[in-house]
Amino acid sequence: MPRFLTMIRIDEQKLPTEGFPPEFEQRMGALLEEITKAGVMLDTAGLLPTADGTRVTWSGGKIGYTDGPFTETKEVVGGYSLIQCKDKAEALEWARRFLEIHPPEWTLGAEVREIAEM
Repeated sequence: MPRFLTMIRIDEQKLPTEGFPPEFEQRMGALLEEITKAGVMLDTAGLLPTADGTRVTWSGGKIGYTDGPFTETKEVVGGYSLIQCKDKAEALEWARRFLEIHPPEWTLGAEVREIAEM
């Protein structure tokens, strides 16, 4: 079965300062339990803010390092999941369900990419 990487894209500047509401954490826990029991979830995690990250670039034959935060970037990857599904349609369905459990006033997106098996 194919594996898919889902990258959750967020705007760090628009994250709620009050944190996650308790009902959100309950919905997230229920969805993660369901996707794990279905044998789909291989790995998932949220990422620390870009202020704690470093970008490494290769340009002109040289390595460069840029410490976060990356204020010039509107959207960043805030989390990911690695899932194994029968097809892309199933992977997109899980991504849709993940996004829908978030509060309606939040803005986030998901990029779903199939992993090339070598």
